[in-house]
Amino acid sequence: MTKSFPNILQILASIAFITIIGAATYEHAAVVPVWSAAPPRSLSMFQGEYGLQAVNFWKPVHPVAILLLAAALVANWRQPSRRQLLIVVSGYVVILGLTAVYFVPELLAITTSAYSPAVNGDLAERAQTWEKLSLVRLSGLLVLAVVLLHGLTTKQTNK
Repeated sequence: MTKSFPNILQILASIAFITIIGAATYEHAAVVPVWSAAPPRSLSMFQGEYGLQAVNFWKPVHPVAILLLAAALVANWRQPSRRQLLIVVSGYVVILGLTAVYFVPELLAITTSAYSPAVNGDLAERAQTWEKLSLVRLSGLLVLAVVLLHGLTTKQTNK
């Protein structure tokens, strides 16, 4: 293994991780405000033959990021950046767990609601709560990205 290989893996993991943050930021800026505006009327973007299928992005991108982060952690195990990688991997696993337990089921429950021209107050409130909590989750990912990138500035040892 070349001396730069661990660093290259950490760069690739950083790119994958930051891609996720970019996609989540885009969704919060362009997609979430539309579907959460007046549910169930505003949910039509998810319904029908040509409905938005964000899962086609989210489902494969997380395993790629996890594999790259795990590979970077293994490759950098004897390097000072191990600490930052452990923090990021641990935090990301917690965030993915919360996503699987709350965010995905709640999003599916909201976005698969039957169309109605009338706004459902309970559904609108749930959508607003989901959005606020998802912004907290995104903030956590941003903090983890800073930690991950900081690890790239840590000097490697010659072990």
